[in-house]
Amino acid sequence: MSSDLPKVLHAVADRPMVAWVVDACREVGCSRIILVVGHGHEQVRAAFDSRPDVSFTLQQPQLGTGHAVQVAESVVLTGDVAGDTLILAGDGPLIHADTLRTLIARHRDTHAAATLATAVIDDPTGYGRIVRDDDRRFAAIVEEKNCTEKQRAIREVNPSYYCFATRDLFDALGLLKRDAHSGEYYITDVPAILLDQGKRVEVVDAVPPRDVLSINTPEQLAEVDRILRSRLESVA
Repeated sequence: MSSDLPKVLHAVADRPMVAWVVDACREVGCSRIILVVGHGHEQVRAAFDSRPDVSFTLQQPQLGTGHAVQVAESVVLTGDVAGDTLILAGDGPLIHADTLRTLIARHRDTHAAATLATAVIDDPTGYGRIVRDDDRRFAAIVEEKNCTEKQRAIREVNPSYYCFATRDLFDALGLLKRDAHSGEYYITDVPAILLDQGKRVEVVDAVPPRDVLSINTPEQLAEVDRILRSRLESVA
């Protein structure tokens, strides 16, 4: 982003991008919101000084997305371990509360251990692919670098919208292995672990393609800002 500012604090429609994610969680009734912070954590904490509904946990060192959830375990498990936990990316300000409602409804209606909200997009380059079995049920998330040619043609992708049964989530996190190349732990491995345990993993194609846009450059930030402002104007 060519900036010392933590990415999630870059403004989209005049607010830190992570604030839109926090608001979506609050809108669907999340009882607790926990931000996993790392680089620039003091700045992120300061940005939410006026939000008593937001708490923090520090990931240091930063060893991947699975590790990010692991470091939140002591905070999460002080709450309702019989409940469910949403895991979302802080840099996805185009998130819709309605998408989360669809995700949660599928998860609870099916009594799943894990449910993923996916998107079908024209150009899946760079995204993990959702592999389904012959019955169209979840089989795996395969990162692009590990895809076969057939898997590369899959247009259903993983935009990192997850709902887990809390206890199943943290039990599975204890079984995560470090990636052989990066040395990191990935949350994308957890659904497959649960599946191997005979637990139910659901997939719902619920994320609108436009909402999948990632923000890694100033140009992408400007595009997402434009989309969100247009969306806000249309409902004003």
